[in-house]
Amino acid sequence: MTTRTTARRTAHRPVPSRSSKPSLRVERSLQREGYRLIAGMDEVGRGALAGPVSVGVVVIDEHTRTVPQGVKDSKLLSPAARERMVPAVRRWATDYAVGHASAQEIDEIGIMAALRLAGTRALATLRVIPDLVVLDGNHDWLTDPEREGLLALVDDADAPGTPPVTTMIKADMKCSSVAAASVLAKVERDGMLVAFHDDFPHYNWAGNKGYSAPDHLAALVAHGPCELHRRSWRRCNGEAPPQESTTAGSVDA
Repeated sequence: MTTRTTARRTAHRPVPSRSSKPSLRVERSLQREGYRLIAGMDEVGRGALAGPVSVGVVVIDEHTRTVPQGVKDSKLLSPAARERMVPAVRRWATDYAVGHASAQEIDEIGIMAALRLAGTRALATLRVIPDLVVLDGNHDWLTDPEREGLLALVDDADAPGTPPVTTMIKADMKCSSVAAASVLAKVERDGMLVAFHDDFPHYNWAGNKGYSAPDHLAALVAHGPCELHRRSWRRCNGEAPPQESTTAGSVDA
């Protein structure tokens, strides 16, 4: 049985890691404060023009050993290296999951609520309940002030409440659990876009993964958006990108 600890919805800022590569230093510090099950969480696809936004979560406990060699922020790894890492990360983690929110859901509820939806879906499929979530960045997008409305969209209506959250800038480069979550989310989302490619080959999603690469933008001008595009985003309709996707140029974002 998991022992839960009482904490504020957003926990304090953890001790930063001095390491140049991800380690468990931050997670161990938090575990010493009573948060036994630590969940590292990261999102991919926020800046894409097509496909889902995806959130990975990797849970570790006090017995989890050093992360498999080579695991780091998914943006710093080649596609082949990321794919090789997945089986090792799954064996290493106490538990793991990836959740998604579709392009249609992003259009309906907005990108930030879609991130919460994808993160909630990931948490709902875990076998364990984390005591604390370490979230990459400086904004807690996971904690939903109107959770009842979000639960209507979650596949598991009995999903537990969101655990306490602590944010950390560049956690995907400092915390092993967050870096591992980034790898799982990136590989799974990329695989979905490659699968979609066969139905919509003119967008070259196998190459650009739905981001605003030149070939994708040219295809949008020539063919217009399809049902897997985020139609509420102006760039999908040949206009300037919305504020939420100004960093969408990188295929590995």
